[in-house]
Amino acid sequence: MKDLSASHSTLRACLAACVLHSICAFSGGKAWAAEKSEAPVSKAGLAAKQASDRKTVDLTVYNAGMSLVREERVIGLAKGANRIQVPDIPATIDPTSLHFSSLTDPAGVRVIEQNYQYDLVNQRKLLEKYLGKQVEFLRFDPDKKREYPVTGRILSVGGNPEQYGAQEGNGNPGMVAEIAGKIELNPAGRLVLPSLPEGLILKPQLEWLLTSAKDGEQRAEISYLANNISWSCDYVALLNKTDDHLDLTGWVTLVNNSGTGFRNAGLKLVAGDVNIVRQEYEQAGGMRTMMKDAAAPAPQFQQKDLFEYKIYSLQRRTDVADNESKQIELVNATNAVAKKLLIYDGMDQGWRYWVNNVNYRGQGNFGEQSNTKVGVYVAFRNDEKSGLGMALPKGKVRMYKKDDDGREQFVGEDQLDHTPKDEEVRLYMGNAFDVVGSRAQADFRSLSAGRVVEETIEIKVRNHKKDAAEVMVYEHPWRWSQWEITKTSVPFEKVDQTTIRFPLKIAADKEKNVTYTIRYTW
Repeated sequence: MKDLSASHSTLRACLAACVLHSICAFSGGKAWAAEKSEAPVSKAGLAAKQASDRKTVDLTVYNAGMSLVREERVIGLAKGANRIQVPDIPATIDPTSLHFSSLTDPAGVRVIEQNYQYDLVNQRKLLEKYLGKQVEFLRFDPDKKREYPVTGRILSVGGNPEQYGAQEGNGNPGMVAEIAGKIELNPAGRLVLPSLPEGLILKPQLEWLLTSAKDGEQRAEISYLANNISWSCDYVALLNKTDDHLDLTGWVTLVNNSGTGFRNAGLKLVAGDVNIVRQEYEQAGGMRTMMKDAAAPAPQFQQKDLFEYKIYSLQRRTDVADNESKQIELVNATNAVAKKLLIYDGMDQGWRYWVNNVNYRGQGNFGEQSNTKVGVYVAFRNDEKSGLGMALPKGKVRMYKKDDDGREQFVGEDQLDHTPKDEEVRLYMGNAFDVVGSRAQADFRSLSAGRVVEETIEIKVRNHKKDAAEVMVYEHPWRWSQWEITKTSVPFEKVDQTTIRFPLKIAADKEKNVTYTIRYTW
């Protein structure tokens, strides 16, 4: 037994030496070489020191509900082991993403252990910490009209701690206490606790076990990812009287629900489809702000490239309070060239599921369904000529137009996707009231033992407006990939393998027809 005990002692000593050697090797600094004989680093008995408030902070916010926080703090370290608490950390931090470095002595300071503490104070937790301990109840003496204290011991917290702190005449529902040697249920009085128990904190914080090669203050850089800090973009557009120019203002909506605020923060926004291994959060709503006719001010954001994304840097610092929604202007363009488009796409959208399907390609009754609605779109180019030319982040666009009384009225909205410069933006506003269409199968024939199908389609578009209208009619050859138009009453343009279009000019109160025959072969 004596030999076995000695063997265990030797084994424990070897393990301790290995742990110490690993810590020294991990530190990489020469300062550790002289301390190999010291005991392994431990926070036992170390008094906690608190890092300073943020000296600087910068936020990079992604449009997927996540932000990168970079901050600088000052920490006072003693040579050797230190226990440091870092306050005002977001409740939504991802602790696994945290990166620490000392700007003063990068090689001499290391984080050996990190704890994210979020056991926040509430009534139940406070009372549970005092189970079995002496506490004080302040009871009211109606004769003397004043409170007097009695001491007791909490035996059970009860089931409704939100009722604690009872007023005059009420007890503490559900609580069981021992007072003056007797057991009281729902004891009367206002419960007073002597102090905040260890382990409960007011706000989430980080606690580190740090090792330092020397005494003195250190400037530390901390960066981490936090959720529930998000941004979205919303646009407001104002059409002119003739629908051929518009003013466009883009607003960034920044929402902070992270559990902490950031004062005097640098702000950058990243737009793009960044892959994140979690579900995206819904973005916050936008802000309705009408544009003025004054000259556009200098842009507040500077846009540059970041990897395959776009980054927008606010050219000033700003406060981002907790539980706050903040709007900042991103882009402002006046008198941009625009065009109103009327598009009739009469085929039932089911063609997208039937396309090139061998089970349906020869059936004449498929593709007969149609709608009567003519869609209204507003298009413009995102280029410098239009006063834009900056990559536009995705967001909702709300369109307005002044009525005959000069008052702005809402005319529709659509979602804008991430749009690079020099690309066309096309926004769906709704359906025309006075322009309608119809689509019918005029003829269907199956030839060559079912290996050839000819179909004749007749489309009618009626313009009930007082002015002429231009309508683009879209059709979709869907039965098979090999097709040709053998006859048509109106010239057409092939957009792609499953899309053709016919441009129509329709006089006021007139109707225009399109009849074409298409042959499929397989």
